[in-house]
Amino acid sequence: MVVKQNNSKNVAEALGFSSDLMSKAPFPTPEGPSAMTAPVVRFAPSPTGRIHVGNVRTALVNWLFASGQGGKFILRIDDTDLERSTKENEALLKEDLTWLGLTWADTFNQSDRFAIYDQAADKLRALGLLYPAYETAEELDVKRKIAQSRGRPPVYDRAALSLTDADRAKLEASGVKPHWRFKLSGGRVEWNDLVRGPQSIDTSSVSDPVLIREDGSYLYTLPSVVDDIEAGITHVVRGEDHVTNSGAQIEIFLALGGKSPEMAHMPLLVGADGSALSKRIGSLSIGQLRDQGIEPMAIASHLAKLGTSDNIEPRTSLADLAAEFAFSKIGRAPARFDEADLENLNAALVHAMPYTAVKDRLAELDPRAANEAFWLAVRENCARVTSAKPWVEMIFGDITPEIADEDRDFITSAGAHLPARELTAASWGEWTNALKAATGRKGRALFMPLRKAITGAEHGPEMSAVLPLIGRERVLKRLGG
Repeated sequence: MVVKQNNSKNVAEALGFSSDLMSKAPFPTPEGPSAMTAPVVRFAPSPTGRIHVGNVRTALVNWLFASGQGGKFILRIDDTDLERSTKENEALLKEDLTWLGLTWADTFNQSDRFAIYDQAADKLRALGLLYPAYETAEELDVKRKIAQSRGRPPVYDRAALSLTDADRAKLEASGVKPHWRFKLSGGRVEWNDLVRGPQSIDTSSVSDPVLIREDGSYLYTLPSVVDDIEAGITHVVRGEDHVTNSGAQIEIFLALGGKSPEMAHMPLLVGADGSALSKRIGSLSIGQLRDQGIEPMAIASHLAKLGTSDNIEPRTSLADLAAEFAFSKIGRAPARFDEADLENLNAALVHAMPYTAVKDRLAELDPRAANEAFWLAVRENCARVTSAKPWVEMIFGDITPEIADEDRDFITSAGAHLPARELTAASWGEWTNALKAATGRKGRALFMPLRKAITGAEHGPEMSAVLPLIGRERVLKRLGG
């Protein structure tokens, strides 16, 4: 039998699945994706740590797709792991998403919905689709190894289905607690993936998935399906590591009377050299990138274009990225995350930032930096907004001039040719022309000694822009006049 995502009604009837949906749903239940006029998507992080670039890429693609189609982005907090999930981490991930501009229309916590998941589990039990299994982890490992040694796939043999009521009672009396598995149809599940194209999973080739652990806690699968049905999720957009789970999830959707959303499975992120990012993921958390001075639109521009047919170029708004987004642009090869590209994008964005966008941050760096002329003078020399800090002291503070012995007389006499009036953007050209005429110096021999004496550095912002900011009095002082 072939279970097709787009033929859910007939399949549900063939399998004897219920067309009834659980009550007490916190969201209105739509008829299914085909009834939607705009997409409804979700991002479902677990609050067990800071979100990183891999998480954010998934969130961003969901957000851009929904926003570009006038749809809805839902934030679901997957906190069923009560031991590892914390409210502090939840607050931090919301802070990170808000900083990135990825706002949500609705949000809810799975930890508030255990009673609804229990109800769904009871429905599956009543349908004979959720059954108890008693093998330990060690016993299952032995079964897998035996199957592999015989050249067979390590698929669970459904031995638990042959247990009698007496067998189960005896096991439980001895203290063995069951885990609960969903009984797959054994048919082929097909869907048209928005990234990967036509896909199919032969459910006879995979083990019946465990939905509930021995301690009664839920694994990801059942709560996720229940929530997607009730929230009216029309599209599930995630990493390609979830492809093999899709067959089971589609059958669970049908079993609960829902309709499987459309699916899009994106290639995973790898490092610039093709290696896994897992060892570096801590340093690539959004919180850390933010602390390092990376702009939110640099992150969004990089991740939105990564692995697509578009060039990686800076964009100044999420709306621009949403207008350019299409699943058809996403390639099949792993997406290479290169921090050098992110740095370049960040610098390009900073170089073009207007003063109004950075005024408050400059004031936090140093009150003297809250000056539009200062920012326009130094921004092209800043890879980050915080890179402006050294230039504050160079322009407004006291520095140690750098004067070579062979240039000392030239520098000492240079002040006499400095324009007498208040310095302007034209003053640098007027001054150097006068010095050229008086001393015969030109090119680097003229400009570099002056720059080093006035700024204490060989490189930096355009002298025509910084000279008026330094002011005539400080210039003369630095020349030794």
